[in-house]
Amino acid sequence: MAKIPVGVLAATGAVGQRFVQLLANHPWFEVVAVTGSDRTVGQPYGEGVNWVIAGDAPAGIANLIVQPTEPNLDVPVVFSALPSKEAWEMEPHFAQAGYAVVTNASAYRMTADVPLLIPEVNPAHTALIPYQQARRGWPGYIVASPNCSTTSIILPMKVFQDAFGLEAAVITTLQAISGAGYPGVPSMAIIDNVIPHIGGEDEKLEVEPKKLLGQFVAGDIVMADIRLSAQANRVPVMDGHLASVSVKLGRPVAVPEAIAALQAWQPPAGVRDLPSSPANALIYRPEEDRPQPRLDRDSENGLAWTVGKVRTCGVLDLRYMAITHNTLRGAASGSILNAELLVQQGFIKA
Repeated sequence: MAKIPVGVLAATGAVGQRFVQLLANHPWFEVVAVTGSDRTVGQPYGEGVNWVIAGDAPAGIANLIVQPTEPNLDVPVVFSALPSKEAWEMEPHFAQAGYAVVTNASAYRMTADVPLLIPEVNPAHTALIPYQQARRGWPGYIVASPNCSTTSIILPMKVFQDAFGLEAAVITTLQAISGAGYPGVPSMAIIDNVIPHIGGEDEKLEVEPKKLLGQFVAGDIVMADIRLSAQANRVPVMDGHLASVSVKLGRPVAVPEAIAALQAWQPPAGVRDLPSSPANALIYRPEEDRPQPRLDRDSENGLAWTVGKVRTCGVLDLRYMAITHNTLRGAASGSILNAELLVQQGFIKA
């Protein structure tokens, strides 16, 4: 098919740069518009951007002139890397103007009629889109990606929910400094240290899984009836959010049965066929010291969940460790995969 022209909002920021990098040679999408701050508007993207990713800005996109973040871009789809405050203001204007807004921002994640989407977890939640359009009277729509820390824990929870039932979870995350954006955490705060606070992160971990694991019913998402307790920590690792999770299941489950469920898991129909979909989205590591950020964050081009250390929990039922790459699966790559699903399902037209 002919490539679909797309725009990247806030393309000069760290997440926006990831979008630009990953979309540069995408088989379905072509970046033809980029927006940025007042400082960069009117300049070629390659001159205005402070490129913080290895290599250089992609040549074809480097020559694009940075435009203001206004809904007058000649594209049907925009990928939003806007900060939350700006996203809250601008993303509805784009949806009102008819754009498909595929956002990595947090502003509308928990809005009732906005799908909070991971294709491997809840592809049916895109059924919210026509209801969103009807209720708000706009021809476009917003689809959101979850928080990067939520992403790191969610697929094993989904597997256990489907196989055994899921009643509660206690979550501790060890989150990479790149999750704070560029320039990130001051070096004297994070070197030789762990910071046991990331603003708003505990709350996101305690509500977003309920929406992701919920059910679409008659135009709404019925939240999953699970109890969640979370503690987020910033650690001196560049990339990769590692999580330790204990879960209360719907019935007693032996460790070999739980591991077998993870190893037997397959993505929903059609998801494996998406161009960015990894061959192995869920990797189980049997070694006693895995997963680890340096060894596992880049698995399947940074799109896989790596899970290990499934053991009996003395307080709940089972515990496990999981990791994803926070700036890829947990951010730009995950949003691009969402857009591919929207194309497959007919919500974005070629």
